[in-house]
Amino acid sequence: MTFEPAAEPASQPGSEPVAKPVSAPGVVVTEVRVLEGPNLYFAKPAIKVSLELPGYLAADAELLSALAARIGLRSARPGAPGTEQRQRFVMRLVERGVRLLATASGTTRLGVRVRPGSTPSSVVMAFVWRRRTRARALGLGVGPVLEAWLQGGDVIEREGVAIGQTEPGERPSILRPRIPVASITGTNGKTTTTRLLGHIGMTAGLRTAWSSTDGVVVQGEMVEAGDYSGPAGARAVLSAPGVELGILETARGGMLLKGMGVSSNDVSVVTNVSADHLGLQGIDTVDQLAEVKAIVTKATRPRGWVVLNGEDPRVWAMRNGIKARPWVFTLRSDAPAIRESLDSGGRAITVLDGSVTVLENGQDPDRLVSILDVPATLSGLSEHNIANALAGAAAALGLGLPREAVVTGLRTFAPDDKLNPGRMNTYTLRRDDGSAITVIVDLAHNEAGLEALMDVAHGLKVPGGQVHLGLGLAGDRTDELLESIGEVAGLRADRVVAAHKAHYLRGRTMEDLEAHLRTGLARAGVSDIESYETELGGLQALVPGAADGDVVALMCHAERAQVASWLAQQGATADTAEDIRAKVVAARGEHEFESQIAALWELDDDQARIDAVALLRSRRPSDPRLVFEHASALDAAGKEQDAIPLYREALASGLREPQRHRARIQLASSLRVAGQPELAYSLLTELSAERPGSVAVEAFRALAGVDSGHAESAVADLIEVLLHHAGDEDTLAYQRALSAYAAELRGR
Repeated sequence: MTFEPAAEPASQPGSEPVAKPVSAPGVVVTEVRVLEGPNLYFAKPAIKVSLELPGYLAADAELLSALAARIGLRSARPGAPGTEQRQRFVMRLVERGVRLLATASGTTRLGVRVRPGSTPSSVVMAFVWRRRTRARALGLGVGPVLEAWLQGGDVIEREGVAIGQTEPGERPSILRPRIPVASITGTNGKTTTTRLLGHIGMTAGLRTAWSSTDGVVVQGEMVEAGDYSGPAGARAVLSAPGVELGILETARGGMLLKGMGVSSNDVSVVTNVSADHLGLQGIDTVDQLAEVKAIVTKATRPRGWVVLNGEDPRVWAMRNGIKARPWVFTLRSDAPAIRESLDSGGRAITVLDGSVTVLENGQDPDRLVSILDVPATLSGLSEHNIANALAGAAAALGLGLPREAVVTGLRTFAPDDKLNPGRMNTYTLRRDDGSAITVIVDLAHNEAGLEALMDVAHGLKVPGGQVHLGLGLAGDRTDELLESIGEVAGLRADRVVAAHKAHYLRGRTMEDLEAHLRTGLARAGVSDIESYETELGGLQALVPGAADGDVVALMCHAERAQVASWLAQQGATADTAEDIRAKVVAARGEHEFESQIAALWELDDDQARIDAVALLRSRRPSDPRLVFEHASALDAAGKEQDAIPLYREALASGLREPQRHRARIQLASSLRVAGQPELAYSLLTELSAERPGSVAVEAFRALAGVDSGHAESAVADLIEVLLHHAGDEDTLAYQRALSAYAAELRGR
């Protein structure tokens, strides 16, 4: 087979330029890639060779049977052309070919693995290497050998001699850590878990460095921005001056293209595996993706710990291929994976009686901290961040960090744009009219991430409120995934706009990406959406349309800094753990101090009640609900003049229902008692129009009407309301007469 140089070199670093055949060949070597560290095929450096073998797939079975016999595969059956059996047969030929070629070049022992590719004619072969240049030559030599076999010839000896005479080249340069190292991978949550573990490491007093998709961070300071979730990140972390603990976010891309950046780790974490980035680098299914993620677990030292999600079957199955000890994390304390981990000498971490708890055979449960005291969990609302907290705590303990540091780290790791930027950051944006909305900024880069974002958004909106979503994704997702995410958005958000990421289109056009999102939205009954070219543009369009108590959620990656800056300019403030807890309680239609409020109304002494509510209000002087309760206590004690300004303050500060309606009734009643019956009557007339049929409103309105000269019409309206609600025999008997009297009163 003759070749000419490729028109373009291979685009991926570490791969040999692809040869371009002059005529349609039966064998094409599409890639020879050097994997520097543990990889999908071996726990040591390997060469990956990708082959397209259409000639073998279509060849005559008798010809292949003769070839098999000639090279020592006497029992091999080629199968019919184009079948899966034929592909399996070709895989055996490839393995035999590389072994014979290695022997001819002077290599006596060689680890070889062969896998089917993504099409019937494709095969991937990998072998262990010790010298870079000669190993590459061996990988390239496989093509000519297979082509010669297909044509009835044999070039094993010629190619082997040439390979043996090739300059050996460098040995592998993989890093061998001299400090404790944790490797963290997964589809969702790996960046948050990495940051949390780094925070705990610093809390323990260790000089800590970590790498992630954001960059390289040393002791909380970004030293290199960019995607460093591959080997370059590992090198930067381990070479940082004085570093005592290294934490490596380890993404699929780096492991597939270069292998892991370190030879081993002390702790590995796999958060979960779900559909994301499929159709790239030969990974087409979630099962194949799980196999890639498992690489970090196989590189964990035997005395180390592998922290696995016990609620993800693909992740929990990874325990079967490890040499280290398993440490399962799960939100369910009755999960079978806990028993399985403990029975095999491992540990578990779960939520027991509302607390992060470590379980170990023969030991009492070790309750570390209440979930409500872990800010990252958003007061227990964010289940995926509860899982991240469990994983991070287990990894920290597995690394040998002190228990006290783990507890303190969990208590102090806030979900804000400083400690965990772009991951479920929540803000409160208050307006001049006293209303307030919640804004959530989150990466939400796949279906699972969007579901988690919607869970949090619905958990923070007030009863009757709405969720507004800025929907946007990178272009390296399959059409099916884009449409599924569009459908989730349409089903779970009340309003959706497209907020694009122009720098992350990755081969798509904005129109193509949006068309697939719209297809999914249409499945959920959303016929049209507004479109904005930037994430910030989408947010700026959503905020004005959000009402008091609504939530605006933005899927944000490209413009995180611009979004944070704009929110600050609008006066938005990052939510504290206390703010989030108050919102979660309010979303349930309750108040954070609901039990204390109920208790003060059980007091018989008016002054004791006023003192109790004043003390409670001192903790949150501007809280509209507490201002309302203070006014109510004064009102009940006959201090209407003191209550009136507090009712008005509560209403102006955004007091929500049902207390808002009650505050307006009580304000009107106090105004009447304080000598302003006309104002009271006007306010109650407004309420009567808003809530027709309310007996209480009409009763108070009748009282105000008597004092302000509107007695006849007010009593007539009260009679009509009473007739509407009452159903006793007397009312039914006299309904017509009473209605007539009411009409007569109105006519006076």
